[in-house]
Amino acid sequence: MNRFEDFTTRIVQQVGKKEGPISPVMVNSASFGYGDSETGEGIFEGSIKKPLYARVGNPTSAQLEQVLASMDGGIGAVSASTGMGAIAMATLSLLRAGDEIISIGGLFGGTYSYFSETLPRFGISTKFFDVDALIEVENAITSETKVIFLESVGNPNMRLPDIATIAQIANAHGVALIVDNTTTPMSVLPLLLGADIVVYSTTKIITGNASALGGAVVYRPIAEGEDKFKSERYRDIQPFIQKMGAMALIAVAKKRALRDFGMSANGFGSYLTMLGLETLPLRMDRIVTTIESVAGKLSEAGFVVNHPCLADHPHHERYKTQFANGCGTIFTIDLGSKEKAFEFLNRSKLITITANIGDSRTLGLHMASTIYRDFDDATKAFLGITPGLVRISIGLESAYAIIDDFISASKI
Repeated sequence: MNRFEDFTTRIVQQVGKKEGPISPVMVNSASFGYGDSETGEGIFEGSIKKPLYARVGNPTSAQLEQVLASMDGGIGAVSASTGMGAIAMATLSLLRAGDEIISIGGLFGGTYSYFSETLPRFGISTKFFDVDALIEVENAITSETKVIFLESVGNPNMRLPDIATIAQIANAHGVALIVDNTTTPMSVLPLLLGADIVVYSTTKIITGNASALGGAVVYRPIAEGEDKFKSERYRDIQPFIQKMGAMALIAVAKKRALRDFGMSANGFGSYLTMLGLETLPLRMDRIVTTIESVAGKLSEAGFVVNHPCLADHPHHERYKTQFANGCGTIFTIDLGSKEKAFEFLNRSKLITITANIGDSRTLGLHMASTIYRDFDDATKAFLGITPGLVRISIGLESAYAIIDDFISASKI
């Protein structure tokens, strides 16, 4: 049975309609007529739920948001133009100058640069920790700490966080936990593990065919009783909680980030993303099955493979228990040098050399010469970037074809 069987039924039923157009209706208008002034006033104050302006919402994107929120068990979601736009929305809507972020584990290069170079220009600092340095993480939390951030699977170091334990630490100290779940939609459900906010680059496996840039942020509801967001630490969002209640975090995102920074999704992109979503459970099931076969066979063939399905990986036991539905589409191969990595990639007949992941095709990229080329040696070492490291994103091809191609490409 497909390990994502429940999602297979639920998602296609939510995307499709029983009456009228079955395919999602694509709305590409930049603005919307209100009809009369009274309606316009109601839309702006929030008492009338109709489109205001495409920068803060689009009907096609709204349907996508409903499906994504349901998939993750959230109260709602806000779509964005890109995955980095989603991360910026999730963080900037909560942070101000003087605040701190704690980042745990491996990070995509763009996220690391955002935390280490961009946010400091606005007075927001980040402390970086290894995925298992939980004592140090807890000791690092201060009154200025507003966000703990992690990726569900370190990209590309392939280290797995103990999300539930980190959520316990975050909740004990009243700090928001944001999980980038880009590589593991449906495989991992961070909100059910105690996270507060989930971010996605929907460009990746959710869309699955390189047709649309996109991102999304999924939120849990604000609780009726005690809630960390009602504390003094998050005093800036108290007015939203008083007015919007359970939906406050969505209102904060739309008014503090989407409206003011404009990382808005477009209707056509959201439409394409929903088409990808319909087949996501089928693709995920095939890919996470294929990746275990490929990683195992390549390791047996002498490749230096990094994936937690392998018994020698430091998080193999965590993989078997907390990541029973797989950990996404990626693994890495260390070819030892840039020259050998280039030769391997150039000789492969299946790999598409690109910076994307989560496509229907198998993708590959030499990390040190591309995404991480401007990082210093210490940062590369922390993020697991070695001279010969190649990140692989497995696609829908036959596992046997991928294995044969990789072995052939490695024979110089």
